[in-house]
Amino acid sequence: MKKTHSHYMNPSNEHSAEHHGNMHHADHAMMVKDFQVRFWVSLALTVPVLLLSPMIQEFFGVPGIFSFKGDTYVVFCFASIIYLYGGRPFLKGLWQEVNQKQPGMMTLIGVAITAAYVYSSFVVFGLQGNVFFWELATLIDIMLFGHWIEMKSVIGAGKALEQLASLIPDVAHKVEKDGSIEDVSTHTLKKGDKCLVKPGEKVPGDGVILKGITSMNESMLTGESKPVSKHVGDKAIGGAINGEGSIIIEIQKTGEETFIFGVIKLVRDAQASKSKTQDIANRAAVGLTIIALGGGALTFSIWLFATSFGLSFAMERAVTVMVIACPHALGLAIPLVVAVSTSIAATHGLLIRNRTAFEQARNIQAIIFDKTGTLTKGEFGITDVVIFDKTYSETDLVNLAGSIEKYSEHPIAKGIVNEAKHLWEAENFHALSGKGAEGDVQGKSIKVVSPGYLREAKINVNNPAIEELKAQGKTVIFVLINGSLAGAIALADIIRPEAKKAVSLLKGMGIRCMMLTGDNAQVAKWVADKIGLDEYFAEVLPDQKAEKIKEVQSRGLIVAMTGDGINDAPALAQADVGIAIGAGTDVAIETADIILVKSNPMDVASILGLARSTYQKMIQNLLWATGYNIFAIPAAAGAFYAWGIVLTPALGAVFMSLSTIICAVNSKFLRLKE
Repeated sequence: MKKTHSHYMNPSNEHSAEHHGNMHHADHAMMVKDFQVRFWVSLALTVPVLLLSPMIQEFFGVPGIFSFKGDTYVVFCFASIIYLYGGRPFLKGLWQEVNQKQPGMMTLIGVAITAAYVYSSFVVFGLQGNVFFWELATLIDIMLFGHWIEMKSVIGAGKALEQLASLIPDVAHKVEKDGSIEDVSTHTLKKGDKCLVKPGEKVPGDGVILKGITSMNESMLTGESKPVSKHVGDKAIGGAINGEGSIIIEIQKTGEETFIFGVIKLVRDAQASKSKTQDIANRAAVGLTIIALGGGALTFSIWLFATSFGLSFAMERAVTVMVIACPHALGLAIPLVVAVSTSIAATHGLLIRNRTAFEQARNIQAIIFDKTGTLTKGEFGITDVVIFDKTYSETDLVNLAGSIEKYSEHPIAKGIVNEAKHLWEAENFHALSGKGAEGDVQGKSIKVVSPGYLREAKINVNNPAIEELKAQGKTVIFVLINGSLAGAIALADIIRPEAKKAVSLLKGMGIRCMMLTGDNAQVAKWVADKIGLDEYFAEVLPDQKAEKIKEVQSRGLIVAMTGDGINDAPALAQADVGIAIGAGTDVAIETADIILVKSNPMDVASILGLARSTYQKMIQNLLWATGYNIFAIPAAAGAFYAWGIVLTPALGAVFMSLSTIICAVNSKFLRLKE
């Protein structure tokens, strides 16, 4: 069965992975700084090279203005520094690629600048021909600038992780056994420690609230835009920003066990994992490298031996071909989109465990939802109120029934109490075993009873609305006021308000929406009709869910399964893409490919939409990174020379670097549609 997960990090202690991530980020930052410094130094040295180049002087109509005896050797010295210092990253890359027998971008750049430098040096010291020092210098400048921009883009894509890591405060207010407060380093906290979190402060670790009432901003962690109310017994996520109330929490998870650490690790795993589209890009890059080297050699041979243009022109054409065909953009096209998409997803509470499955998500043709806890809240709520005695309104009936039911712990009773606008004290309360409860409210005798009670009391209810509610599988209870039947209240598992919109969006994407439930067919049909599902499977036992997934797959459909519980694990594993919804702080769901922190079906539509957008960006980048070569390589080889179109090596470098920058900018336009 599928489900293999790569592990980018293997920490030996609770902070080593974070340290590894910081080191990884620091390496990128150093590379950015290195390319930046080399670019500015090389650019400064390029100025005298340009001023002393006869071709540049002639171009501006001032031939010989800066010339002096021995100026060629001065240009040679400046060009040598640019070649050895500015070109060092490319020469080093050339050496590494040759040693690994994997020629690529650095091979092309290294060969191109070395050919230009060596040939020009021979010309300086006696060989007949033209020097390429100004082309060499500008080529290296442009290549350094392109790499600088690329590295900045890569770091920018990882900033979401850096922001997540910074959410954990450095200092925590630890509550000692004698009740005193001591400020300690967050890293020293252990499971069972108690901490005070003041208004506006960040929670120092994952824990549970022992004292206090507040609200918390968890937007950076779960994507939940509104502050979340918190009471005693509720979970507090490390890094969440406390609202208006002081609270005391008991630390349950620290270091690598925390939610933030889990998210960072998942994102790094996803970014480091192989992309199928990247494999295509890699193969294209190898092909382009072969074309560039072969094309450069062929171009050189044709212009040298089949024309009268001479060695200098042939060399210029060959160098330009190798530069312009450089698969630099291909090396960036996919990894940057991967980095951006996983970071965007993580900051919205959409965690990608399996990169391959995420890419597969764009092809999903059918999605199967578990009902309870996914499309519904898993708790009873009032769906309908039927009035028999017009003296009372629907609100009156619910308030009176709630005043009696507030003394009961039954889920149905809680559903009525939760929706009552006002509750009064009930006198002479008495439970009717298995049949309901009764009492006096506001001077009236109130009974809230089951259909069984009515049968025993021989009270007939001939009402089509009641029969229809029963046919839908809803639970119907009756309210008697002063011995007379006043009305009925129907309850069912509350459908999540976002479910209907989510299903509508998914259907708009051409995806069939289905539901699995252990409930009876009447309940399943009611939920399916209410939400607008295409299909449903009722009375399915937990161990039968995976079989239902297979059944849908046997129709030739690519299937995603969305569930919220351990019972759904086999089905999540069987599906082509398994999506765990409402996982909260549990990021270690092994059978899921994608974990959605919130219990919001809209996030399912969001992650599938992101998968499609991500693939589109990858394809756009691939097309741009390779497509421009259709015109550029022939132009570089001199195919359009008869029409006066000739690309210099420097202009070729501009085109090549421009394609890289376009890929970087295009990747940054990736957005999550909400």
